[in-house]
Amino acid sequence: MKKLLLYFYILGLISISAFESNAQNNASFELGNGLNFSLNDSAYQFKIGGMIQPSVSIEKMNSTKPDYFYNVKRSYFNISGRALKEKVNFFLQTDFSQSAPLLDAWVNYTPIDGLDITFGQKQSVANNREMLIMEDKLQFADRSLLSTGFSRTGREFGVFVSQKIDFKKIGIVPQLSVTSGDGRNSFGIDSRDTDKGGLKYSGRIDVYPLGFFSKGNDDFIADLAHEKNLKMLIGGAASYNTGASNAVGEGHGDFQLFDVNTSAKYPDYRKFYGDILIKYQGFSLLGEFAMASATSLDGSYTTAATTSPLIPTQISEYLALGTAYNAQFGYVAKNGFALDFRYSELIPEFTNNTNSVLKKTTEKTVGFSKYFKQNNLKLQTSFSSINYGDDINKLAGSVIVQLIF
Repeated sequence: MKKLLLYFYILGLISISAFESNAQNNASFELGNGLNFSLNDSAYQFKIGGMIQPSVSIEKMNSTKPDYFYNVKRSYFNISGRALKEKVNFFLQTDFSQSAPLLDAWVNYTPIDGLDITFGQKQSVANNREMLIMEDKLQFADRSLLSTGFSRTGREFGVFVSQKIDFKKIGIVPQLSVTSGDGRNSFGIDSRDTDKGGLKYSGRIDVYPLGFFSKGNDDFIADLAHEKNLKMLIGGAASYNTGASNAVGEGHGDFQLFDVNTSAKYPDYRKFYGDILIKYQGFSLLGEFAMASATSLDGSYTTAATTSPLIPTQISEYLALGTAYNAQFGYVAKNGFALDFRYSELIPEFTNNTNSVLKKTTEKTVGFSKYFKQNNLKLQTSFSSINYGDDINKLAGSVIVQLIF
């Protein structure tokens, strides 16, 4: 990753050098839009940006004393560029608040208007609607139970194809991808840490029956653009991961099963999502459904000695299996104040297996935000009541300040 960062750093220096030596170039900076360089009469564009989210949070389990946390929730640095004539652009983004900071690193080619072919690491097309939204554009300070129950960062490495179609005022966006099936940084830390299992095949289709959202407004759940006319997005996604070895399919080597010959055997992991997003004059309503299941379990053993066959319900101890629901409703006033509500629920496939990865959980959240300069500078708070069953309750609250530069 260090070599990759060095490459883009050198590319940036070359762009700046070209900028200084050519009178047809210009540079600009604006909060939220980063430092932009325009070369050769805007034929080539280069941008440096980022985001930081200092936060304070509190958690309290039942009658125990609360715990307080003070940290930087996210600290992003990104570099992007575009060559208009060549119809190519790239994007690289890191989060230095994480031990594995590389989030996005991809190159995109647009042969015709509306058709995008992308290679690299980016957000998966086959996750729920909220997981398709970048972290700096979330409606709440944290993602929902549905998102965190079946995903981690939502990033995967592979090839992604999408087509934007405008058909008689109806918008249609089909998307396909073939990825490693092991999430981001899927090739491990060295040559001995290789991928497990096979590839992941994913697809999504989004339909806008009342036409597309205003430009840029589909990047948010909240209706920051205050749609003048009622807008609606109905989407569905599905994926098939051949040979998963991570609880949500975003990693590898976290567990291993065996066949009768003591060779490694991994279950296939399937996910399905359905979602609907409605926006109108500052109001927004999001509804999401998720379901995950496993297959190819016959002849699986939990030990190499093949003396412990996998019990059907036992697979839920390795993979996040079950269903989930999430509903979010909010309103953003024109002065930037926003009030949001959310209800989420996780339902494990085998409720009697107390060792399941997925636990029976419900969450109620209320959020309050103030957008000072659209989404580029905002104060965001959220308070949640989370119930894990068996009279286990957690109260959680957080306050973050977001600055996009």
